[in-house]
Amino acid sequence: MKGFEDGVEHLRATDRTLRELIDAAGPMDIAARKRGRPKDAYGALLRSITGQQLSVKAAASIYGRLTEYFGGATPSPEQLLAAEPEEMRAAAGLSNAKVRYLRDLAEHVQAGELELEALPGLGDEDVIAALTEVKGLGEWTAHMFLIFHLERPDVLPVGDLGVRRAIERAYGLEDMPGPEDMRRLAEPWRPWRSVASLYLWASLDNTPGA
Repeated sequence: MKGFEDGVEHLRATDRTLRELIDAAGPMDIAARKRGRPKDAYGALLRSITGQQLSVKAAASIYGRLTEYFGGATPSPEQLLAAEPEEMRAAAGLSNAKVRYLRDLAEHVQAGELELEALPGLGDEDVIAALTEVKGLGEWTAHMFLIFHLERPDVLPVGDLGVRRAIERAYGLEDMPGPEDMRRLAEPWRPWRSVASLYLWASLDNTPGA
């Protein structure tokens, strides 16, 4: 993530609680956190769908089984749509809903309705709008794509349970914060809310697998 160290210094200077989390976590190996994630946008979205609501370990396992079913590589949209849905579901350990979502993503890409090559040139909100046209790609998945694939520095994943729980614990709140409370708390973190999220996940040892 470009400017990551600048973001760390900004957060340390503007938020005492985050400074304590950053100091406790020590230097962060960003490359290690990306290891094992697909480098292409289509593969990253496939992995995000397969990993929804799963632990990091389970998400990696199921995505591995999916690629193994297709000969060890990320399937193209055409390959995925040509596969027998029930056979693919059983081989990878997917739910029926996730099979439908994978197929809808493939259909959108194949038809040119989701132009993956255009996403890096769009603003964050436009990326979210484009991705959420696909069934199964909600705001949370779009936020993960922005942070981990496009490496956008100022994304606050307000729907992420890990970030909410980390904020609750770190700031001594009575309950997990809702989206508006999170946005108010995170206002001083701009333009480095993604960096703050990485350290909040690190405080729980709970970086998402999507």
